[in-house]
Amino acid sequence: MPKPTSCFTCQSCGTVHGKWAGRCDSCGEWNTLVEETLSQNAKPAHKRRKSRALEFVDLGGESKDVPRLVTGIDELDRVTGGGLVPGSALLVGGDPGIGKSTLLLQATGKLAASGVKTAYISGEESVGQVRRRAKRLEVADIPVSLAAETSLGPILDGLMAERPDVVIIDSIQTLWTDQLGAAPGTVAQVRACAQELTRFAKKSGACVILVGHVTKDGQIAGPRVVEHMVDAVLYFEGDRAHQFRILRAHKNRFGPTDEIGVFEMRESGLCEVPNPSALFLDGRGDTSSGAAVFAGLEGTRPVLTEIQALVAPAAFGTPRRAVVGWDSSRLAMVLAVLEARCGVSFAGKDVYLNVAGGLRINEPAADLAVAAALVSSAFDYPLPADSVIFGEISLSGDVRAVGRADARLKEAAKLGFKRAITAPPRKSENRNDNGALPSISIKTLIDLVNRVEQSSEGGTESQNWAA
Repeated sequence: MPKPTSCFTCQSCGTVHGKWAGRCDSCGEWNTLVEETLSQNAKPAHKRRKSRALEFVDLGGESKDVPRLVTGIDELDRVTGGGLVPGSALLVGGDPGIGKSTLLLQATGKLAASGVKTAYISGEESVGQVRRRAKRLEVADIPVSLAAETSLGPILDGLMAERPDVVIIDSIQTLWTDQLGAAPGTVAQVRACAQELTRFAKKSGACVILVGHVTKDGQIAGPRVVEHMVDAVLYFEGDRAHQFRILRAHKNRFGPTDEIGVFEMRESGLCEVPNPSALFLDGRGDTSSGAAVFAGLEGTRPVLTEIQALVAPAAFGTPRRAVVGWDSSRLAMVLAVLEARCGVSFAGKDVYLNVAGGLRINEPAADLAVAAALVSSAFDYPLPADSVIFGEISLSGDVRAVGRADARLKEAAKLGFKRAITAPPRKSENRNDNGALPSISIKTLIDLVNRVEQSSEGGTESQNWAA
C-alpha cells in the first residue's frame, strides 16, 4: 500500500488530519483544513547511518553566565526578568494597533544608542513607513539596521552577514520559506519560520524577538508549538478607548511569569508608568455607591484599581450579567454566595461589573472588593472613601486572607488611604510593620453586609466601620 504523500492541517489549532473534512475535530472551526505535502526524504530508523554519540555532563557543573542586554525601558526589563538574554527567542503578541511595533522600535533605538548592534526587519511595512514612525518616536538618528523582507532565506543570509545582537521580526505571520508550498501565514509556514529563527538565535547568540498576531479569542495566531519553541511569550494588552497598555509575561524561562509592565500611549510613543495605581485611580471623584478600591497584586508589584458595580431593576424578563475586566463565572459565584449565605437577593435585577481603566484582574483576592461593590450598589450606600478592600470568599461565606497583604497595605498608605477592609491575618502573618494601614477584619461575608446595611439605615459610619 503506498504511503500518503500529503496531510491536512487545521489553520486554527494545528491539528493534523489524514483526510479533508469541512470541520476540524479538535477546535470545531469550519473550512480551516489545508493540504500540506509530506516529506518523502525521511529514511527508516534501521537504514539511517550511525551518528555521533550523545555526550552527557554533570548536572552540578558550572556554566558561564551571559550578561543580559538592558533595553533602557524599565517596564520592559521588569517583564523580561531584568533584560534580554543573548541567544534567546521571544514572542510578543497583541491586538492590531495596540503598540507592539512602537514598543519594539523604541526598545531597538535605546539598545542601539547604548552600543548594541540591532536589526529591525519588517514584513508588513515598507522601509519608508518604518522611517516615518522612527522620526515620530525620535529614534531616526540612531544607527539601526533596517530591512523590509518576507522571504526567510534572504533574511537568514542577511543576519548571518550582519551578525546583530538583537533582531526584531515584525511579524512572524508574514514570513514564508520556499521549502514549503503552503501560503504565508499558514500553520506550516509559521511553524517552519519560527523554528529556523529560533535555531538561528541559539547558534548565533543573538536575541530574536518575533511579533505575532492574535486571533479573535486573544490567542497568538498559528500553531501553539511556536509558543513552546520560544523562551518567552509576552502579551501586549489594552483597549484603544484607554490610554494605557499592559505588557504581561505568559511564559518566561529566564524570569517570573506574573510580572506586568504598564505603558501610556501618547503622541510621541509609549511612555512608562512607574506608579500604575495613581494612573488607574486618576479622576476618581466623590465616592458613590457601587465603587470599591481593590488592592491587587500583579507579580511583585501592588496595583490599586477601582471596581465599579451597578445593580438595577431588569428591563426585560431575564436579568443581565455583564462583566468587564473580571471572570464572569467568578461573579456568578459571588452573587450565589450573597444570595444563599447573606440573604441579598439579585432576582429580577441586572448586574453590571466593571474594572475602571480596562485592567484585567485574575486573582481571587478581588472577591471581597467585588462583593462590597455589589452590596453597596444594592443598598445604594457608598463605602468609606478612604478604604481599600481585598480578600478571598469561600462558598461557605467565609473571608480568607490572601498573600502579601503587607505590600498591598503599604501601597495603599502611599496613596493616602487610611484603612483596609480585609480578612483577619494568618497566624504566621505580621501586619505591625511600619507603614501598614490599620485593618477592619471581616471574618464572614454577612459581617460586611450588616455593616453596609446599618450604615444605609442611618447608623454612624465611625461605629459601623470601626476596626
